[in-house]
Amino acid sequence: MGRNDRKRRTPMATKAIAASAALAIGGAGLIWAQMNASAHESSSSGQNTTKAAAASAVATIACPDVGQQLTNVPQKARQGVATELANLDKQITEAYARLASTRQAQANDPSFVQNAIVGPLKEKRAATIDRIRIDIQRVGGSVNAAALKQLAACTTQTANNTTAGGQNNNGGQNNNGGQNNNGGQNNGNTAAPSASASASAPAANNGGQAGNGPTAADFVDITKVANNVLAKPQKQAQASTGSFTTRCGVNANKNHNTDNVIVAPGVTNGAHHEHDYVGNQKVNAFSTNDSLLAAPSSCQNQSDLSAYYWPVVRVQDGSQEFDANALGGGKEGNVGKILTPQSAQIKYVGSPASKVVAMPQFLRIITGDAKTLTNGLANANAHWSCTGFENKVQLTEQYPICPQGSNVVRTFAFQSCWDGVNIDSANHRTHVAFADPASGVCGNGFKAIPQLTMRLVYKITPPTIQNGVVKNAYAVDGFPEQLHKASTDHDDFISVTKNNLAATIANCINTGKKC
Repeated sequence: MGRNDRKRRTPMATKAIAASAALAIGGAGLIWAQMNASAHESSSSGQNTTKAAAASAVATIACPDVGQQLTNVPQKARQGVATELANLDKQITEAYARLASTRQAQANDPSFVQNAIVGPLKEKRAATIDRIRIDIQRVGGSVNAAALKQLAACTTQTANNTTAGGQNNNGGQNNNGGQNNNGGQNNGNTAAPSASASASAPAANNGGQAGNGPTAADFVDITKVANNVLAKPQKQAQASTGSFTTRCGVNANKNHNTDNVIVAPGVTNGAHHEHDYVGNQKVNAFSTNDSLLAAPSSCQNQSDLSAYYWPVVRVQDGSQEFDANALGGGKEGNVGKILTPQSAQIKYVGSPASKVVAMPQFLRIITGDAKTLTNGLANANAHWSCTGFENKVQLTEQYPICPQGSNVVRTFAFQSCWDGVNIDSANHRTHVAFADPASGVCGNGFKAIPQLTMRLVYKITPPTIQNGVVKNAYAVDGFPEQLHKASTDHDDFISVTKNNLAATIANCINTGKKC
């Protein structure tokens, strides 16, 4: 993957999340509920129309991401803290569902959202956050209680303010595929969201068959996007130029679950969305290092027991999937047919600046951010493109509409620098980092490790947009309040190997071989 121009450009597509449709819980999950006056009400009631438009302008709930602020949690407190963080996610999901199913009440009472949803949510979060404080302090850790308390309050985002930091042709990526030398941080360089939604927009603009995205503005014809991929860093004398490819299949056996053992160990449905799993075949919320070592693998190389997992992609064609009435599936707005990739390439590559050291056993890495709609693009590392365009265009904030004969491509380039000590960190980010995008050098005493890259290819009938409405939409699974934005794409990895495979991978890369 080449470097992508960091410069932000004018949006190519107008942001529009409609103000005239809503969600309700029922049957197969989140379904449509009209916001306009019902048939028995007077259609001439301007007051009702105004109220409905104002209520439906509240598109989602935005809460501070507490987990990302906890960078110094003692090891003995991490399990308890992880459980409480999962409770925070559950509370937001429940509040979003209530927001989506009470549109008429919101239309009738301008204070309903604050009094019945946001206010109670703050109280629940405050209690949970205080339990996090207690967990940390109980084992001798220190925490800024006042600062932590301030994270309890949530806000609502209106239809005019639901972009993940502003749209642009290259998805806000920096000069190395979203990478930099600060763990994926872009130093807060996000553009202000575009205030372009209209209360008169068509109902379906509120997004997808489940109502919470994607919208027409989340798609772009890739043939109309300016090239944004720049050259990779120049290789230096000590570059490690080899590669190691592991063949682990495409999850044809449909190994799915909605857990996330890295972020929410011991919590069922900790991810709130479905994952595809290849490699290690026994990954769930209750997996341990020992159980991962004892599990079977889908990889041809049976010494590779690593867990490779990512959110599924669905096409919103009205299909009732196996999880249509389940948490993490239809009950949380993840609907439609789950697509199996046509191909899934998993490759480890080297550093343009130095040799690499072998990955430590059980190293955990998350790349990207599942909550960019509310967090912004600081940790975004989504890359969407089409076959035939990958060396020209990479998108982070929009899904591509590919031309005839071209397929959708998701690619990931994981952090390639390691602190040399920890296999994980409290916020699952600070123990690894991206190399400098210009030189490829690891900073702050970090060591270069084999960079895990993935390329997933999907055959998808191109979506069409008519009168501001997207048909045959596809989207990545995610937290319901994140509205299925393209920028929320992310990927997870746990390194688990046998028979000295980690050293073999590093040796292949350091000696310039293609293994």
